[in-house]
Amino acid sequence: MSTHREPLDSVLDTIGETPLVRVHDSPDAVPVYAKLESFNPGASIKDRIGKYMLEGMLERGDVDPGGTVIEPTAGNTGIGIAVAARQLDLDAVFVVPERFSVEKQTLMRALGAEVINTPSEDGMPRAIERAHELAEELDNAAVPQQFSNPLNAEAHYETTAPEIYDALDGEVGALVAGCGTAGTLMGLARYGREQHGDTHVAAVEPEGSLYGTLLGEEREEGEYKTEGIGTHDTSTNELFEPDLVDEVHAVPDEESHAEVQRLAAEEGHLVASSSGANAIAAKQVAERIADGEIDAPYDAVVTVFPDSSERYLSKGLYGEYEEWEG
Repeated sequence: MSTHREPLDSVLDTIGETPLVRVHDSPDAVPVYAKLESFNPGASIKDRIGKYMLEGMLERGDVDPGGTVIEPTAGNTGIGIAVAARQLDLDAVFVVPERFSVEKQTLMRALGAEVINTPSEDGMPRAIERAHELAEELDNAAVPQQFSNPLNAEAHYETTAPEIYDALDGEVGALVAGCGTAGTLMGLARYGREQHGDTHVAAVEPEGSLYGTLLGEEREEGEYKTEGIGTHDTSTNELFEPDLVDEVHAVPDEESHAEVQRLAAEEGHLVASSSGANAIAAKQVAERIADGEIDAPYDAVVTVFPDSSERYLSKGLYGEYEEWEG
């Protein structure tokens, strides 16, 4: 894997080639590894799709240099797109539900973007609707729309997945990732299944989310604090391909919160709640492979830690669970 020891021309050249690190609280016989995406310049996995989607849209003519991209986003995608936009001669506008991380919105503005808030109770569906309304009002404007743009999953198929497989010499038994847009998991899953048809693929969502219903699993909809993954409206999650997924893990907020604190205290990982959920699900998959319940082609499980905990400190991530705002 690259260590970026040579001088680089642009911050965009630093995106990707993130470390793959062992999660030690996993079975010795079936280790879990996590891709540490906070090492990207915008400190999250969404830097990958920000660069990849904007370059693809410019190449296709969806928007021309000097134009505007308008994205409905909970935050990290906005930062990833903002990092890339100015370098690619584009303006960026983001539509963000109010309740999402203030730190993320501050960073988007620092990167030169405009942030427009929509009511929290209207969720992402209203943010998506408002983004398209704005695009219609402007000339030379387009909505990347991470929830439906195939370039989202393609970014992970072309970059994240090959990095994982190169690091482990192709010996990956299972892929586990949280689904917000589902782009990360779908890109990994498609690549993994091409390497070995029996690769086990597990999606992760917070308890209260409805992704599991897409696989016929029973779910009771409810509010959740885990940020960046999960859905209340599966009709907006157009990238999710049930045929590529073996199971969906619903992880309670309280367990994700505890795992975030354990990862920091015991393993030195300063990661957020979606990483905690991913770690819990990945360890469960590893234990089932070790017990023979899952017949995976190799004894290694890979997940992703999408971002850093620093963007959630104001919400009490490292305090008591009852005080965590989510």
